Amino acid sequence: MSDAAAMDLSGDGGVLKTIIRRAKPDAVVPSDSLPLLDVHYEGILAETGEVFDTTHEDNTIFTFELGTGSVIKAWDIALKTMKVGEVAKITCTPDYGYGSAGSPPDIPPNSTLIFEVELVDCRPQRGSTLSSASDERSRLDELKKQREAASAVKEGEKKKREEAKAAAAARIQAKLEAKKGQGKGKGKSR
Repeated sequence: MSDAAAMDLSGDGGVLKTIIRRAKPDAVVPSDSLPLLDVHYEGILAETGEVFDTTHEDNTIFTFELGTGSVIKAWDIALKTMKVGEVAKITCTPDYGYGSAGSPPDIPPNSTLIFEVELVDCRPQRGSTLSSASDERSRLDELKKQREAASAVKEGEKKKREEAKAAAAARIQAKLEAKKGQGKGKGKSR
């Protein structure tokens, strides 16, 4: 698609989205119940075309929670319009990017940014519902029981090793005593 097909998501031209690859029609979309997003992306400085950040080099996934301010405003706006499997070009003005701060350090202040983003997955937040909180509590209780059982087994094994060492020491001591006893009264006769 060309830039002419860019959608103005912010209403003021600050966040433009162009779909590069469409998702399947029945693909999952971010929502209040699926706010954790996994993405691949590449960030480019619009003025120079220089790549300033990417997950493609080491094939990592970037995960963040939508709508919490943990990413730039442009991402919070654009990613909620995407579907899993979609790849989009997101262009944002400084007001929706890093602004005059120019953060991270390799981004000059007041830079327009271009991101090519692929929405890889949407997931629920951990412990977001009562049932998942009780499931988590049950899982932690089960882990605690498993740790206690493993600790009891280790204690039993340690006790057996100590008993075996004591028995071995007693046998060695008995042999030494026996040898001492055999050496007494024997003299060389000539």
